[in-house]
Amino acid sequence: MHETDMTKALILTVRDWWEAQPERPQISQIHLTVGRFTCVEPASLQFAFEVQTQNSFLQGAKLVIRETPLIAFCHRCQQEYQPEIGIQYACPTCGSPMEDIRSGRELKIERIEYEQFNYMS
Repeated sequence: MHETDMTKALILTVRDWWEAQPERPQISQIHLTVGRFTCVEPASLQFAFEVQTQNSFLQGAKLVIRETPLIAFCHRCQQEYQPEIGIQYACPTCGSPMEDIRSGRELKIERIEYEQFNYMS
């Protein structure tokens, strides 16, 4: 299950950002974009995140995942199409092999929502 390793990398990335903040904010949500062609299972990623963030600086934070479809572009037909992952990758109109992927390989942090604490003296 590579979701476990991906979650570890996500936590390390967020920790680097968090530690660089002058006042360590309470993170409430982490928004990810995950492409369907990455073969990342969102439910497994959610589970791994919940387990790995217990008793950490991210405890209670929510992982919000937005999936993007696999979209390819056929240069021969000059049109986009959605290949069926694991079944059919060639252009459904002309049969040309999938060469130009426009969407579906994303795996990135879109944004982090947090509360900044204001301490009054």
